[in-house]
Amino acid sequence: MIKFDTFTLINGLRFVVHHDANTPIVAMNILYKVGARDEHPEKTGFAHLFEHLMFGGSINIPRYDEPLQRAGGDNNAFTNSDITNYYLTLPKENIETAFWLESDRMLSLAFSEKSFEVQRQVVVEEFRQNYLNQPYGDAWLLLKPLAYSTHPYQWNTIGKEISHIEQATLEDVKDFYGRFYNPNNAIIAIAGDISTEEVKQLAEKWFASIPAGPEISRSLPSEPIQKEARKLHVKKQVPVDGIYKAWHMCGRNDDDYYATDLISDLLGSGQSSRLVKALIKKQELFAEISAFITGDSDPGLFVVTGKLLPGISFDAAEEGINQQIAILKQKSPSMDELRKVKNRVVSGQAFSSISVLSKAMNLAYYTYLGDTDLVNNLTKQYRKVQAADIIRIANNIFTENNCSTLYYTKEND
Repeated sequence: MIKFDTFTLINGLRFVVHHDANTPIVAMNILYKVGARDEHPEKTGFAHLFEHLMFGGSINIPRYDEPLQRAGGDNNAFTNSDITNYYLTLPKENIETAFWLESDRMLSLAFSEKSFEVQRQVVVEEFRQNYLNQPYGDAWLLLKPLAYSTHPYQWNTIGKEISHIEQATLEDVKDFYGRFYNPNNAIIAIAGDISTEEVKQLAEKWFASIPAGPEISRSLPSEPIQKEARKLHVKKQVPVDGIYKAWHMCGRNDDDYYATDLISDLLGSGQSSRLVKALIKKQELFAEISAFITGDSDPGLFVVTGKLLPGISFDAAEEGINQQIAILKQKSPSMDELRKVKNRVVSGQAFSSISVLSKAMNLAYYTYLGDTDLVNNLTKQYRKVQAADIIRIANNIFTENNCSTLYYTKEND
């Protein structure tokens, strides 16, 4: 059981505090409720760009990393379609350094042309290296707009296209910061050997004077029900043929999310999963194959992706996938098989509760979802899933009309 306290400052900044006296380290996680889905369709990649810009220094602290490292700290960040997340760890005696650093860049991030240009070029180079010049790197740039016709999940966190970052202006960036990087659009979770009262004092000292930003009212377009199969064939210089199949599924707060997650484990997570045993070990159709869910806040995707063995046709490979899905739709998993995937989830949750950083990250994220106590109840949600739920949801998700397929063909030498 992870015990926690919560409080909210007058400017709307929410805090979650977990006291753990067994470690000399304190973790701070700051979650900003802004991701790629909040971007303008013609100005994408800004949330990810801001992940970089936030480390470029504030008006009062030119180099974010230097004082943090002098205090014995470490930090990192990530961005996805829904959130931007910054996290750091420090020895408990230096935790005020974290409050000082984070409050300053929330209040007064530096916007110099030089810093902006440096970080923009970093992101442009990342786009080229990871998405354009790497085998299969553009697969998600192709698959997401195939699966989504309306919802902003149709573009990747890196952006829809490289020109959006290349053409971004300093005014664009300032506007994005002003709208989203405000105390009333953030959640801070603290975990470690620090009391709630100490956190309150530091929060009041460093964050309470930061003015609240504008209220954010999201009216994102809902993705319409997909009524026909979508297919895209591309030919690229890659080692082997690849296939990517995506079905629409529920959002993160839906009751069916947990069963859907377990279905992905049953099908394609680990060496004992059905797709691996049947299509790699037995039928020898694939060199590798996996199934996973995107886990998005709004309705996301259930994805099966694999690399075909040489000489295997797309028809044969796809038929193999469809056969395993058909079995799942018709026959309940055994109690042992379902118990096994549930135990894997439970053990994963247990491991994520060991470090104070993991606890801080989980507390912030579940608060964002609207139920901080999920940090303690998540395993119960998975335990409740029944075999009948697996069949019901599989039949609901895995229909031909609900599927978008990317065929990634190897160019002949």
